[in-house]
Amino acid sequence: MTRIPDRFSAASDLLKDKTVLVTGATGGFGKPLSLALAQHGATVILLARNLRMVEALYDEIDLAGYPTPAIYPMNLEGASEHDYGELAANIESQLGQLDGLIHCAAILGAPTVFAQSDAETWYQVHQVNLHAPYLLTRACLPLMSRSEHASILFMIDDKPGAYWDAYQVSKQGLAAMAELLAQEYADSNLRVNCFNPGKTRTSLQLRAYPAADENEQLPSPQDHIDTFLYLMSDASNENGEIFTA
Repeated sequence: MTRIPDRFSAASDLLKDKTVLVTGATGGFGKPLSLALAQHGATVILLARNLRMVEALYDEIDLAGYPTPAIYPMNLEGASEHDYGELAANIESQLGQLDGLIHCAAILGAPTVFAQSDAETWYQVHQVNLHAPYLLTRACLPLMSRSEHASILFMIDDKPGAYWDAYQVSKQGLAAMAELLAQEYADSNLRVNCFNPGKTRTSLQLRAYPAADENEQLPSPQDHIDTFLYLMSDASNENGEIFTA
């Protein structure tokens, strides 16, 4: 497990001239992260399924005077391989570059005893949490390979023990995929890392532990922003690491 350097401080222009794609851009992590990336100079591609919410986030970024973001509404559950190829082509034609890719989108499913799990939920969770990151990353690799300093970040989670069903399996698969990519792109312009923030006050956390007494005392996504900023910046050179809060 790795942490960002204690000396790191995010300058206001840390991500100037960078283009970063965030999935789940209107979610618990995605929204504050997208705002922070834009605040520090990045052109952010906001990928989320709810058009109204992503338009509101676009307006918030625009009104703050940050670099104009791009909107890309997409439902990861139903997206096909062709859809991801089209997304990458649109990024190339409209923005010309992609320097960062952050996989924030995730669903919990219905944690249960394995023998009582249902196939529909299993497929749905894996489609969003594992298959979508695979297809999107693969589609974006040619464009990211042309960036001087590119970074892919997978958000993972560790739910040890029984009953976490498809969620736990999908997140473990995501970590394995990140490790594979990091090894294949070692000594290149592309860095691939994971971030496990631990328990954080998000809607997914509240669904997973609805009666936990500690929920109100947990850190917020905003408390983890520096990790994202560091890993998207030229200050970082780590590859194949799992970062923690």
